[in-house]
Amino acid sequence: MGIDRRQFIKVSAAATIVFGAGLRPKPAISAETTAESLIKEFTGGAPTSSDKLTLETPEIAENGNTVPISVQVDSAMTGDDFVETVLVVADGNPLPEVIRFNFTTMSGEAFAKTRIRLAKTQNVTAVAKMADGTFQMATNSVKVTIGGCGG
Repeated sequence: MGIDRRQFIKVSAAATIVFGAGLRPKPAISAETTAESLIKEFTGGAPTSSDKLTLETPEIAENGNTVPISVQVDSAMTGDDFVETVLVVADGNPLPEVIRFNFTTMSGEAFAKTRIRLAKTQNVTAVAKMADGTFQMATNSVKVTIGGCGG
């Protein structure tokens, strides 16, 4: 039993839509991708300090699906004293890279606020890359409860 013209057109159209829309299968994620390796790759192994970066997270998150965080870096945001990028990672998530915030001197201030998803109780780390090549880092522990019951 062969495929007729009508079936061939339907299958071809479906394949074109799926692959044309960018719904290609993703390559398998390496088990080596950890928060620590992402931070090392981001900083190039350079030392970090924590005097300018403020990471605000709740101590206890009743719902791991919407955990509010804010990141602020004390910077003039002019000349060589500005923040280029802030990387936020969560070491207990299946994909530890949560978000990257990019800034320029026109940003005015290095402040970002969002909600993230956490799979379980874990550390959340923010690393800021400064224009002068230095790095700032802050880590907070967030306890994720199940339905607010302290699980």
